[in-house]
Amino acid sequence: MSPYDGAMLLALEQAALALAFGDVPVGAVVVGPSGDVVGTGCNERERTGDPTAHAEVLALRAAAAALGTWRLPGCTLVVTLEPCTMCAGALVLARVDRVVYGCADPKAGAVGSLWDVVRDRRLNHRPEVIGGVLEDPSAALLRDFFRDHRQS
Repeated sequence: MSPYDGAMLLALEQAALALAFGDVPVGAVVVGPSGDVVGTGCNERERTGDPTAHAEVLALRAAAAALGTWRLPGCTLVVTLEPCTMCAGALVLARVDRVVYGCADPKAGAVGSLWDVVRDRRLNHRPEVIGGVLEDPSAALLRDFFRDHRQS
């Protein structure tokens, strides 16, 4: 049991919302310094036609709006899939303290799998990374989506 299980369950609920748009089911939640959820998001690329509409980016935007600042120290981003390079860069720029993810992404992951953007010593901020939180349900959601997507 992880202290992030509750937030990951919310992220999994967000991920399921992406299925309605025919998008890859990835969900994200930003937990603020007080422990409250301050932002959520799911992939909306298919719905919006926006290549940057990844769950993490949308959750960060919502958190910044809720907190009234683009700097998000003390915040934790919880996401069902390891962030890509774009999202990892956004996490560094937002100065998020911690990134918690469900399942690794060996093809595009940028917080340890393929790249490790968030721990690059040349950058001005390096969030803590915790992986494997509710890994099985996170991976199952993606596996089922791609299985069904290939069959149609």
